[in-house]
Amino acid sequence: MKRRIYSDEHEAIRETVRSFLAKEVLPHYEQWEKDGIVSRDAWRAAGKQGLLGMAVPEEYGGGGTDDFRYSAVMAEEFTRAGTPGIALGLHNDIIGPYLTSLATEEQKRRWLPGFCDGSLITAIAMTEPGAGSDLQGIATRAEDRGDHWLLNGSKTFISNGILADLVIVVAKTTPEGGAHGLSLLVVERGTEGFERGRNLDKIGQKAQDTAELFFNDVRVPKENLLGELNGAFVHLMTNLAQERLSIAVAAIAGAEHLLELTTTYVKEREAFGRPLATKQHIRFEIAEMATECAVTRTFLDRCVEEHSGGGLDAVHASMAKWWATELQKRVADRCLQLHGGYGYMSEYPVAKAFTDGRIQTIYGGTTEIMKEIIGRSLLG
Repeated sequence: MKRRIYSDEHEAIRETVRSFLAKEVLPHYEQWEKDGIVSRDAWRAAGKQGLLGMAVPEEYGGGGTDDFRYSAVMAEEFTRAGTPGIALGLHNDIIGPYLTSLATEEQKRRWLPGFCDGSLITAIAMTEPGAGSDLQGIATRAEDRGDHWLLNGSKTFISNGILADLVIVVAKTTPEGGAHGLSLLVVERGTEGFERGRNLDKIGQKAQDTAELFFNDVRVPKENLLGELNGAFVHLMTNLAQERLSIAVAAIAGAEHLLELTTTYVKEREAFGRPLATKQHIRFEIAEMATECAVTRTFLDRCVEEHSGGGLDAVHASMAKWWATELQKRVADRCLQLHGGYGYMSEYPVAKAFTDGRIQTIYGGTTEIMKEIIGRSLLG
């Protein structure tokens, strides 16, 4: 079924992304996985190619377009290339909207040019050792000390945590306010008391630096408050739909790519003197996955269109996220099985996709949280 959501301009960006991946990412990716971190040179190269800050106004060095379809193209290509470790999507689609929609004019001029040229890498620090999706459980606190906030606490599982030059920290500024007593504070690299812990050892996405962060009496200038005081809950909820859609877009692209690889494999691989593709069970497995991917792709493309027009709500974003990521997980497992012993070998793309993609049903809100959001919308 022919897709209809992309124009010639979107396909031109697709070619730019493929060229960038071939030249700046794929030759180095294996080493980055060994190092547990991506080279900053790749980020600067992405900036030169115009792949950072596409939604940032041109006056700050960005692309000046808020058409989410450009981001969707990037998510698809990075997923198909098997390179989730360079987290441009996190930078562009998740953190970018906080800076463009909440930052003051002074903050925009201070941060956005570096955001767009790759010299300033970003992260958002929400999850804590004792609090994930439950914002009321956040223990990191920021006390008003007149001309600054005094920040204390810790965060964990922070993507870009080692590389980040600018970290948006979710902190409790009104202790008695619960989820509505939280604010967003921007902590910059080199600030006294801001320390990074381990680069965490994960089962997948090895090139993506994921860290513990510690804040010990960190003096955050008042001018680094992002958005409204005690407004973090509303700010976070506003931007979650795009975050979840970005994850869903990568998920369906990942499932489709694994299906392509596996379809080719079963045509070539022989068992008992005949290609695996001649076996009815194999044909049924491929047929089922192809149908699930086609149906999911249709829904995801509609969600992308809706979001590009400003109409995607939190419920449909949650539907997209939980369904597409769970599909990716199922397809990865089934495709690995169809590869037999080779599927368990790290050098095969299906094995890498199996471990790299497993986080998809967890970050950005777990499948269980997505179902809760949907259920509440239907049942109250």
